[in-house]
Formats: sequence, C-alpha cells, structure tokens
Amino acid sequence: MKLILRAFDLKLKHTFTISRESIDIQPSLIVELKDGEFSGFGEATSNPYYNITIPKMTSELETLRSVIESSSDETPEIFWNKIHPSLQNNLFALCALDMAYTDLYARKKGKKLYDLWHYNTDKNPLTNYTIGIDTIPKMVAKMNELPWPIYKIKLGTPEDIAIVKELRKHSDAIFRIDANCGWGVDETISNAIALQKLGVEFLEQPLKADNWEGHSEVFKKSVLPIIADESCIIEEDVAKCHNHFHGINIKLVKCGGLTPARRMIQEAKKLGLKTMVGCMTESSVGISAIAHLLPQLDYVDMDGPLLLAKDIAEGVRIENGQIYYTDIDGTGVLLNESL
Repeated sequence: MKLILRAFDLKLKHTFTISRESIDIQPSLIVELKDGEFSGFGEATSNPYYNITIPKMTSELETLRSVIESSSDETPEIFWNKIHPSLQNNLFALCALDMAYTDLYARKKGKKLYDLWHYNTDKNPLTNYTIGIDTIPKMVAKMNELPWPIYKIKLGTPEDIAIVKELRKHSDAIFRIDANCGWGVDETISNAIALQKLGVEFLEQPLKADNWEGHSEVFKKSVLPIIADESCIIEEDVAKCHNHFHGINIKLVKCGGLTPARRMIQEAKKLGLKTMVGCMTESSVGISAIAHLLPQLDYVDMDGPLLLAKDIAEGVRIENGQIYYTDIDGTGVLLNESL
C-alpha cells in the first residue's frame, strides 16, 4: 500500500465569517492510500482554533509512513486502533488517514460504504446550507444566490436577533443557529425565546465549550433544543453532553475519522441525544465520506463543496438539500484529473 499526500488551498466563493474568525482560503490535506488498482481518499482541513496546520499533519503522517504502508487487509477498526496511539494528539491527521483507509477497504470489497455498514439510505436527512456572519444585505444576497430548504446561520454579534428577523422576511426555510461559543447563559435563554418565534429549529453551541454549569442551566431553561459542537470533540465527550445538551454535532476531523464517529453516534442514541455530523468546509472528498453516515443521523451539515469557488474532487451531488450518491464504490470520490 502506498501513502500519497497532497495539499490544496480551497478558495471560497465568499468570505466566510463566524464569531471568532474570517477566511477566504481553506487549506486542506488530501490523503490517498493506493493498493494496486484501488485508491481510497481522505481529507482534513487546517484549523487555527485547534492549532492544526497542513505541515503539522503532513509531518506526523510521514513519520508513520512505514507503518501505514505495511498495512493491508485488516478492518478499518483494527487499523484505527493501531494508528491511534501515534496520532492521538493530531486527530485531524488521523481522520484523513482513517477516511482514506475505510474508503479503500470498501472499494476492495466492491461495496459502497453505506452497504458495507448495512445502512438503509431511504430516509436520509437533508443538509443545511450555511450563511456566515456578514452585513444583513450580504447575508440576504447569499440566501437569494442559493435558495435552500434549511439554512444554518452563523451568529455571535450584538445584532443577532435583528439579523434573523430580517433574514426571515426573505425565506420560509428552516433556520438553524450556530453561535460558535459567542453567547452567555442569560443571552442564550433570552435569544431562544425570540428565535423560536422566528422559526428556528435549534441552537448550536451558544456557550464556551468548557462552561458545563452554564450548559446545564441552558439545557433546563431553553425553549429550543441545544446541540453541542465545540463541547463534543472525542468519544469520551458524548457522555458528558448527556443532560447538558439535547444533541451532539460530530466533526470527523475532530474525533479522528469515520471509525470513532460511528461509535459516537451509537453512544449518543443510547443516551437519547439527537445525532448530527458537521463539516469544516471540506471538499467533496470529506463531504462524500459524511454522506455514508446519513442513515444514522437526525441532522447534517455537509455543505462544504457548495461554499467553494472550485471543488478539487467529484463525489456525492447535493441538490436542494438532497444528497445523491455516485456509482463508485467506497465513498464514491474521484480527484479531478486536472489537479
């Protein structure tokens, strides 16, 4: 098996702003594992909040090249358990590797990933489309540019309620709100009342990640469901979210890939938590992997390719929130030949 690493700068259609940063370019690392005629692909993006860079991921994967390339036919679970101790401090790199290995494993079996996992895709949830923080006219323009059944709206400004009131005038879509740790306890409880009246479905991570006392108070008093994101990184965090959140948003790069994400989903279901998987503005490589988890999810945020000026791969197709799989085995991804 051969390890191939490629770095890309994904240019966005629009400046993307959340409560703590703005970006125009999203650096991304693509991992390819090639075994004979078969190739599997994985992806992880850089992230300053988690101190993750492309050089850092590349360097740590290079140190494991001999171990990785000597692997062959073990299951993705065995492979993940073997690699995890060496990459437990860089789960983004582990995610890209796990994704590529799982994709390769399914392709060698001649199966789409959801078939390998025995998932039924008949009732997949729709994905939202994200509107980053901007001036109200520009946020409205982004909605008009791509009419969609569900919008995730990034907030964390002094004018949050005014923003949603104005956006509501221009769309009957479901609204989801992501404050990215930008609110306080009282602010969240108050905002939830106003936002419920504006047709908001849930609030994602309103408080800072480690404010567990605050999470508990909001959980008890909010009129809207609260979904954990920054408070739910790895498998051990799922149990912590019980009685603090109504659901969890799993990011593959943050938890270390598809293998632990599937375990987190099952644990969440046992605890009565809603399940969601989100993205980090990945290309169709990472997004196509998320698509195979859809049968296990209540909500999904996999709009990454829709935010890009140009995709680097072909994979699942997204139309009006609906996900359509390709005819290719594994995750169904092909890198664009022109790259």
